[in-house]
Amino acid sequence: MCGIGGILRTDGQQIPDRWLDAIDARIAHRGPDGCGRFRDRIEIGSPQGKRVIEVALVHRRMSIIDPAGGAQPMVSKRGRSKTEDLVAVVFNGCIYNHRTLRRELEALGHRFVTDHSDTEVLIHGHREWGGDLQRHLEGMYAYAIWDRGAATLTIGRDLFGEKPLYHRMEGSQEGVRLLVVASDATAAGSIPPDAPRQTPAELHGWVRRYLQLGYAWAGRTVATTGVAVANVAQSGRWDTAPDQPAPTIDDLARLIEEAVARRLEADVPLGCFLSGGVDSSLIACFARKHKADLRTFCVRMPSPRYDESEHAARVAAHLGTTHTTLDVDTNPAEDLLRLIGILGQPFGDSSILPTYWVSKATREHVKVALSGDGGDELFVGYERYLVANLLARHWRTLSRIPRQLLRRRDTKSRLHKLGRLGEMAPDVPALGVLAAESIFTQDQIASLLGEAPGDTEPLKWPAGNDALGALRRADLQHYLPDDLLCKVDTASMAVALEVRCPYLDRDLAAAVAATHPRHLIRRGRRKALLRAIAQRHLPRAVLERPKMGFAIPIGLWFRTDFGGLRTLLLDHLNSADPFGSIQLDRSAIRCLVKEHMSGERDHGHRLFALLTLSIWAKSS
Repeated sequence: MCGIGGILRTDGQQIPDRWLDAIDARIAHRGPDGCGRFRDRIEIGSPQGKRVIEVALVHRRMSIIDPAGGAQPMVSKRGRSKTEDLVAVVFNGCIYNHRTLRRELEALGHRFVTDHSDTEVLIHGHREWGGDLQRHLEGMYAYAIWDRGAATLTIGRDLFGEKPLYHRMEGSQEGVRLLVVASDATAAGSIPPDAPRQTPAELHGWVRRYLQLGYAWAGRTVATTGVAVANVAQSGRWDTAPDQPAPTIDDLARLIEEAVARRLEADVPLGCFLSGGVDSSLIACFARKHKADLRTFCVRMPSPRYDESEHAARVAAHLGTTHTTLDVDTNPAEDLLRLIGILGQPFGDSSILPTYWVSKATREHVKVALSGDGGDELFVGYERYLVANLLARHWRTLSRIPRQLLRRRDTKSRLHKLGRLGEMAPDVPALGVLAAESIFTQDQIASLLGEAPGDTEPLKWPAGNDALGALRRADLQHYLPDDLLCKVDTASMAVALEVRCPYLDRDLAAAVAATHPRHLIRRGRRKALLRAIAQRHLPRAVLERPKMGFAIPIGLWFRTDFGGLRTLLLDHLNSADPFGSIQLDRSAIRCLVKEHMSGERDHGHRLFALLTLSIWAKSS
């Protein structure tokens, strides 16, 4: 895990040190173990005459594999022949099959100089396979490779987007004039310092999408024009129209075990998050088979209703791991301000707070942790999957469900969930399956933005003839990378902890994602395949307990001022200029706050999305 940055300039001008300093300052927290820079300047011919290209790479290192030999930027001055010129790389992540690739490349004549650095595999892999490099990689990664001989700066990102890589490009008909890449969106958007900001119309459109879903859809960042997350690797991508039969229980168990085993290599202490649910318990189970001294960790949450520590302790005792229940000092208001500052974006998912807390506490014991992220999206774990087809086919009827069911109800109650179904149903024609995931309804968004309903086009994902499959694809391609993995990366790297996700293994994901979701649900129960495996390895209590999710009672905390959250919320939303240049209707916001604080409705997630939007606006 590291922080990377790179600048390519083709206008003949030098890359100022202050530009590199700006990138370095934003990614410094990602790499406490080392730092480095690389510069190169070449002159090439073109039909328009000679052209000067300058490149600079920046790196902040968190050393996990080969601490002695893996320093970056890593530079190889010469390949196997005189035609293979200098290659330099900056890399963030981990290549799990690096030892296999090293042997393959050595057999092809490549000579390695490090003992076992996975970074060096990228250099020789680039020389050997060029643009096909990513087809050979199994890992989580983001990289930038400078090839002097080809005069190219190549960027790459893993299949699911576990590691961030933002880019901004300026150019003309003659080609790219300036390319900036970084692990951080603000860093990519701040070069050059006078980079154009979004126009009011662009910003308005971005805010509308944010209010709908609470994250940057397709990695489209806010504030600076043209900054977006780099596209995930297309090579080896999962089947987007799955229709294969489900793998057998034995095959699936083998794939999960292999995925876990691949992620156990580290030259530093490694452990495993354990909540006591099916996903993390299976990861811990297979990790324990390959690592006898496995350590597992669970955080005792401040709200008993959301605390899973007793369940986790029972699973750990069953598996025989060295288990630690972590007690942490939670400062929600202070922690939220820090996290939004690190992310540099508004973020509407309040689970970023407990993710940060478990990462912070775990980091005191290990430097690498395995997690169960990706299990819900691949194996159909969310409740919304069960109602996707019902909502798509019968939204007119469901629209008649009285909204009164949402008043003064426990958000986990069946009546409240029924009320939510009726609330989202009217948006199905406009949003498709995304109606099941929207934070604000379309009417609420129109009210906040001062629009007439239907004035602008929202994000839509059509259900087609298969709403369940469509919703799962939307989650795999957007919700997973743009929300969940962004959250995990931000929270864990804030404390320099590397988090690895075995369920996102290339081979495992290819087998499961190509399986239609209907094969993953049996008798109305989600995660049927995972549960079948769990029956062989885990206590029955793990299978029978309801899904809790990694959540916090954010609505209650706003009402009770837990950790100063109510004070923070009201200070921001009641201030004279809560959203800067973003114009939101103050009366609509006051109505949401009043309904929530009185207990009439629970707008906790909506208010959290507005709060982080205000935090970002006031700091940008």
